[in-house]
Amino acid sequence: MDYLEVTIQTASAGIEIVVSALTAGGFDSLVVEDQAEYETFLEDNRAYWDYIDEDFQQQLEGLSRIKLYLEADGTEKLRLEQLETLLSSLKDRSAGKNLGTLEISSQLLPETNWEESWKDSYPPQPVGERLIVLPCWNADASDGRIPVILDPGLTFGTGAHPSTQMCMEFMEQLVTQNSRVIDLGSGSGILSIAALRLGAVSSVGVDIDPKAESIARENAAYNDFGADRFSAYTGNVTEDAALMGRLCAGGYDLVLVNIVADVIIGLAPVLGQFLREDARFICSGILDTRLADVEQALSNAGLEILERKEKEDWRCVCGRKKRNS
Repeated sequence: MDYLEVTIQTASAGIEIVVSALTAGGFDSLVVEDQAEYETFLEDNRAYWDYIDEDFQQQLEGLSRIKLYLEADGTEKLRLEQLETLLSSLKDRSAGKNLGTLEISSQLLPETNWEESWKDSYPPQPVGERLIVLPCWNADASDGRIPVILDPGLTFGTGAHPSTQMCMEFMEQLVTQNSRVIDLGSGSGILSIAALRLGAVSSVGVDIDPKAESIARENAAYNDFGADRFSAYTGNVTEDAALMGRLCAGGYDLVLVNIVADVIIGLAPVLGQFLREDARFICSGILDTRLADVEQALSNAGLEILERKEKEDWRCVCGRKKRNS
């Protein structure tokens, strides 16, 4: 079935009024795109981001519109006329309220398999010299590399971001068959799974998002790793003493932190508690403008940087506990 995509130009202040009128009029397949709503979301989640794509910001500038979808079954012309009448009446009834222009534009969307087409956005992703990140529906496309199989799109961590890639490149050098690994801010579990694929004896993923725990376990299962090799937890190690005590028992050979600069800075004082003697840590997700702040926080916590990587605007550091001189 083909669909007609109809776009209505509105204003942030009037979106609720317009959506209510459309729904009451039987137009209920709606998508709202609004700059103010997006900016509110960013502000409410400021602790979890450190960078916003400038091109995306420009696309959002002044954006406030509603999209709806009509089946192209021969009735779409009549439905468009009904829509125009509804919006004209709404404008007359809402004098003095900022509803935007309520201008309408439309385009025909040819029939496609919407349930499958999104998968084209997740091709196999080679990383480093040996690894390849594969979507679960294409798990056999390893091309001789070590596969890391994921159900992408569920949470952060698909292997496409430079910060994740740099972590995995360091891991190729550092993970051994005896390695015990922990990933703080594990998201999809991609780094924990990569560690196990590289030969680690065990890996632990920790995230503050409860959904990440089940998603990481699911992704581990795609790679045939069960509870004997992979463990997932929900919590904040800087605030939960009981969780911290449970996780730190015995220490780790490799600690992974792929989040954002401010979160790494907050974790820095406790990172040393996870590190065994001669263990390494990898911190990534750091914008170049924040590298000095992160390195200073790590140094203040008794940690030293041994090596750095950079890709685009992102930085990744590898280090250990400072040694007594």
